[in-house]
Amino acid sequence: MKLASLRHGRDGRLAVVSRDLKTCVAVPGIAPTLQSALDGWADIAPQLEEVYALLNRGQADGAHPFAAKNCLSPLPRAYQWADGSAYVTHVELVRKARGAEMPPSFWTDPLMYQGGSDSFIGPTDPIVAADEAWGIDFEAEVAVVTDDVPYGTGASAAAPHIKLVMLVNDVSLRNLIPGELAKNFGFFQSKPASAFSPVAVTPDELGTAWKEAKVHLPLHVWLNDEKFGAPDAGVDMTFDFAQLIAHAAKTRALGAGSIVGSGTVSNKSGNVGSCCIAERRTLETLETGKAATPFMKFGDRVRIEMFDAGGHSIFGAIDQHVVQHGK
Repeated sequence: MKLASLRHGRDGRLAVVSRDLKTCVAVPGIAPTLQSALDGWADIAPQLEEVYALLNRGQADGAHPFAAKNCLSPLPRAYQWADGSAYVTHVELVRKARGAEMPPSFWTDPLMYQGGSDSFIGPTDPIVAADEAWGIDFEAEVAVVTDDVPYGTGASAAAPHIKLVMLVNDVSLRNLIPGELAKNFGFFQSKPASAFSPVAVTPDELGTAWKEAKVHLPLHVWLNDEKFGAPDAGVDMTFDFAQLIAHAAKTRALGAGSIVGSGTVSNKSGNVGSCCIAERRTLETLETGKAATPFMKFGDRVRIEMFDAGGHSIFGAIDQHVVQHGK
């Protein structure tokens, strides 16, 4: 099943989207928003599945063409946005470039930060920044959305709580990060609002690509219409989503609609490209002693998308330009 939030007020209007992403139908009679659907998922999901089946057969009343530009992020705001760093080889690489050793615990205990979730960017909305000198970067990731996760849920029990999967552009302002981390109190200004794919899908929609609580498909990124990278999201993922959820739930319950991110998708193999500029700059530094790829400038465009085995877009594309605040 595929779901989207059409532009309507602050929280959007829940819509069921066809498998081919060509049509959709709003379902206010079932649930007005995606958050309300997640709040009562056990009862509401079967009703949405019925609409999905009708829509794919071309029999749904009220169906109309689907377009990403008409969408907010699936959850325009959320009660929880916890982003992990599950691709530890990426962390190791970045630390190596600056001559820092990586603590052994990073391989056994996930890194995770709590991001701002009061307002997300729509999948085709611009990335707004005040200054190019902040080091504007994209980070292509996968994320899952949970139902209510009880306090202390372990990894072995966490996977059934995953109700939806989507893509993320976790925007980073790289040149603000060092100063913030030096305070030993985490990210804030360096992590502005993230963007999510036009649609969120149930794990079964991914077929055999969803296994071991991972998505085993390449995540494609283009920068200014040139291919930037396509690492496989299921490869070199040290911590799967069940482990990330268990980490987040160790000392608290997670409310329905919590979003847990994978961190920047990264493969150890250097021939698949990268999902963020910072990683490419790190590889350049290690190879030549100097980073050559600049961070994003005003007017630059990033596109993030994932395809099934038949070459069909699964989530639709995150497609954004960078614009200057106030211009």
